[in-house]
Amino acid sequence: MSLRRISVVLFPDVELLDVAGPVELLARVEGLEVQLVSRDGAPVRSSQGVALAAHGDFAAMDGDVLLVPGGMGTRALVRDAGFLSEFARMVRTADIVASVCTGSALLAAAGLLEGYSATSNKRAFDWASSFGTDINWRRSARWVHDRDRWTSSGVAAGMDMAAALVAHYFGEATAQEITDAIELRVSRDPEDDPFAV
Repeated sequence: MSLRRISVVLFPDVELLDVAGPVELLARVEGLEVQLVSRDGAPVRSSQGVALAAHGDFAAMDGDVLLVPGGMGTRALVRDAGFLSEFARMVRTADIVASVCTGSALLAAAGLLEGYSATSNKRAFDWASSFGTDINWRRSARWVHDRDRWTSSGVAAGMDMAAALVAHYFGEATAQEITDAIELRVSRDPEDDPFAV
């Protein structure tokens, strides 16, 4: 599979590291473009107060991979039927869907994890896993890769998942070069999850 573009979903009160961590790794892959999209194309403010500018709205999303971050903003969005409908239409156009933290709750609430295994932030796990009816929620997992779905645990685990995604599609050497360049030690074992204890 040839991956050329990754689109990252932005929404108010998104978790900043859920966006910036994976983007730091993914944007370093030669030939891979990263774009940020929000529901209306407008900038959003992260829960840390940092404004993030979008390249376009959901309709502009044409990435091969869609990355869905988490954050406090997911709490309202899982109850926003209009958002979930637009979100689901966009997600279905991507070949690969990845989430960080409670981004998996958005996917589940939109019916996009049915029949998949998935994980989420441990401190929000009971809440996130309350969505969906046929999801194999895995509490103990740094990240879960199930076919065209990648989900990761809380916040920093998104970087582990991003490194694993790079290794899977672009080769282990590429992933190692990127993590070495940014002096990042990542977990290579998705089952190595000390925060599940």
